[in-house]
This record gives sequence, C-alpha cells and structure tokens, in this order.
Amino acid sequence: MVRFKSRYFLCEIVFENPESRQWMEDKNVFKAVKDAIVQTHGDFGHSCCALRLIVKYLNAYTGIALLRCRKEFYRMLWSALPFITFLENKNQKYPCFFNTLHVGGTIRTSQKFLIQYNRKQLHLLLKDCTTDGEKVYFKSNPNTFACEYTGITFLVNPVKCFET
Repeated sequence: MVRFKSRYFLCEIVFENPESRQWMEDKNVFKAVKDAIVQTHGDFGHSCCALRLIVKYLNAYTGIALLRCRKEFYRMLWSALPFITFLENKNQKYPCFFNTLHVGGTIRTSQKFLIQYNRKQLHLLLKDCTTDGEKVYFKSNPNTFACEYTGITFLVNPVKCFET
C-alpha cells in the first residue's frame, strides 16, 4: 500500500475589516484558493491540485486556516496564494490577503508551529498591556481558548481544534 504524501499550509487570513471574519466558512476559502490556482496556473494547475486540495481547519475568530495539498504540486498552491485579494460570500466581496505562516509535512508540525506563534503573539500583547488588570488577565488565563484584546483575537491552545 502506498502512502500519499501531503503538504500543509498554515495561513493567516487578514481582512481589511476584522469584523468580516465572522462569516468566513471553509467552502468560501476553498473556492477562493481554487480560483486563484486557476487564475495563475490554468486548467493544468487546477487538475494537479484538485485531487487532494482541502481546507482541513479554519478558525473564523483568529483567521487561521490549514490547507492540505499533494506534495508534488505544493509549489503551485504556494505561488497562487498571493493572488487571493478577496473572499466572497452571498455576492459580497470582502478584501483580504493570505499570509503563509508555515508549510509542513504533517498536521502535527503545523500544530506545534501554531502554538509557538500564538505564544509569541500573546507575549507581544502582554508587553502592550497598560493596566495591571490586563496583565493579570493574560497571566491567569494561559489556557484560554480565545483571548480578545484590542479587537484582535488570538488562539492560545489550538490542540482542541485539531482533535476530531
């Protein structure tokens, strides 16, 4: 039996208006990625990437998405992501861009990277805290699933999200 190798893209979807994230669904992200591949690589790129392309994980609160594609053609997906300029939902276009945070061979490596990335983001938020109450909140709730501060939501413990 042959094992199919994949690559996992951990992406941050950054919207002009952060409130636009609330409607984000995996089918909208999948359609935008597929359209970007067709736009940049044509039918050949679409047929190469379509076999194993899937949105494995999407968190609308943090704007984090995990995309899976075949190992042989991951460069096509990687080169198409910068061409995504909007996500569409119910005939409304929301301007955004994809920031690729990590490319890995397993979900586990992407998960480890996401935990480290979120810890760094929380440390940056802790430095920006102005009152003692804010500092106490962040220090006393290290395993909070989602912390909101200054309108930005960060995922702290993504282990729960990846378990199915």
